[in-house]
Amino acid sequence: MARQVGVSPASVQRIWAANEIKPHLTRTFKLSRDPNFEAKFWDVIGLYLNPPDRALVLCCDEKSQCQALERTQPDLPLGLGHVRTRTHDYIRHGTVTLFAALNYLDGKILSVTAPKHTHVEWLAFLKKLHRQTPAELALHLIVDNYATHKHPVVVEWLKKHPRIHIHFTPTSSSWMNLVERFFRQLTDDVVREGSFASVNELITAINVHLIHHNLSPVPYRWKADGAAILEKIRRARLAQTECIV
Repeated sequence: MARQVGVSPASVQRIWAANEIKPHLTRTFKLSRDPNFEAKFWDVIGLYLNPPDRALVLCCDEKSQCQALERTQPDLPLGLGHVRTRTHDYIRHGTVTLFAALNYLDGKILSVTAPKHTHVEWLAFLKKLHRQTPAELALHLIVDNYATHKHPVVVEWLKKHPRIHIHFTPTSSSWMNLVERFFRQLTDDVVREGSFASVNELITAINVHLIHHNLSPVPYRWKADGAAILEKIRRARLAQTECIV
């Protein structure tokens, strides 16, 4: 750019800095192509902003493939003159899947761990939610479009339990499911930070974290304006179309 306009590279750098232009940075995005995006969007947002009476709103999903990684050497702690360090290599001891339901009302988590994440484990989790929640309350479950959630066996079981209502987020829109925010916290505080000699050690660490979370839960609240989000998505789609053209 400096050669093109006949100025020094330092001048270009100063102009970029003054205008907060950072061409070296990129961000990822994914626009949903769901033809029913807006209807599903408002359905989920409506549960957050105006929860139904005599009902529980549960944000449900599975965090699959949680890896039990054991570092080959102990971490070196933070000290004067150097940051905390850890080895780059590790030993894999297997994986576990965490099924979780975030209660939108009080922030508590209902959960179960399993070695797999097929429709069998998902259905077992639904049955647990059915047993461990007050029978007089309807259950509104917010889930994504993973095929396991729509398996014929699961659909047939749901028909026999009408108090459970499934609300699907639009495709490629898992950011609408607030349990994902808890999964991020779990990853940062437990899975990524730890060193585990076995899958059972990882499961124990996850369960301890869940116990502490449920002792003093902090609910996640949806505060974003729905209309503003749709307008942002509209602009992104327009920009994408213009790039293609």
